[in-house]
This record gives sequence, C-alpha cells and structure tokens, in this order.
Amino acid sequence: MALFLRFRDIFMPPGSLLAEAGIKEGASILDYGCGPGSYSIKAAQLVGERGKVYALDIHPLALKKVEKAAKKKELSNIRTILSNCATGLESASMDVVLLYDLFHDLKGSEAVLEEIHRVLKPEGVLSFSDHHMKEEGIISKLTEKGLFEFSGKGRRTFTFHPLNK
Repeated sequence: MALFLRFRDIFMPPGSLLAEAGIKEGASILDYGCGPGSYSIKAAQLVGERGKVYALDIHPLALKKVEKAAKKKELSNIRTILSNCATGLESASMDVVLLYDLFHDLKGSEAVLEEIHRVLKPEGVLSFSDHHMKEEGIISKLTEKGLFEFSGKGRRTFTFHPLNK
C-alpha cells in the first residue's frame, strides 16, 4: 500500500488536492484517515506555525509514519489521533476536514460524518475525494442526512459545508 501511495503522490501531488480545499495560513485542519500522511505533511506546511493539523487514522503504523515525516521536515504543528471515529477534538474547532480516498471502504460512515460535522466550524469546509465513487453517489451520501450541503466541485475534489450550525 505504501508503494502505491508513493506513486499516487508522484502523479497526483498532494498540493493539487489541497489547493482545491482552500487551506489558509493559521487554519486548523483534520486529515481524517490520513494514512502515511502525504496530505497531513503538505497541509502542515500550508498552515504554517500558527496553524495546526490533526492526522487521524485507525492504524498505529500509519501514525508513526506521519510522526516520522513531520520530524524529518521539522514540522511541529501536527498531532496524531489513533481512532476509528471519534476525534477527541472540540466542537466547531476545525476550518477544514480532509476526507480523501477512504469513504468507499468506511465502516460506520454515518458516525464518521456526524463527527466531522461536529468538529467543523459553521463556515468550515469538508473537502472530499474518492475515485472509487461516482459523482451522484458522493453528493447523495454526503447530503442525505442533512448534515452537509454540496457547494462545489473542483478538478478532483468536492466541497461541502456543514448545515444547522
């Protein structure tokens, strides 16, 4: 899997997806299902010292890779979270949540969307990408429970905003 992700990062650099998420310096980011941290590391560079990136994954080895990469790049603004759903973050504390290449295989997706909704600020952004799903399926799955509204499609990502905040 790690080899596949290295090839993915060469042909689809993390920065191109993150540009569509509208990440700004000083922002708080949650990379949900971060894997080895390609997006987490790039996001940490984009938000700068005043920002914070939380890298969440169910696999301890993935989080160790994130920590190792952050140390190598001298990034002190990344925190890892070992979890399959709950983040432990404060409500309405995240500017952007990244949900990339994970949703199609996610068990308990409703609980995950509820947790993402809980931690996003009212003006926050859920940046979504999953090449295993069709556009109609993505939009219907993320909007059907009334937690998010679809607000746009980039080249490779879909943007959603939380409702009822």
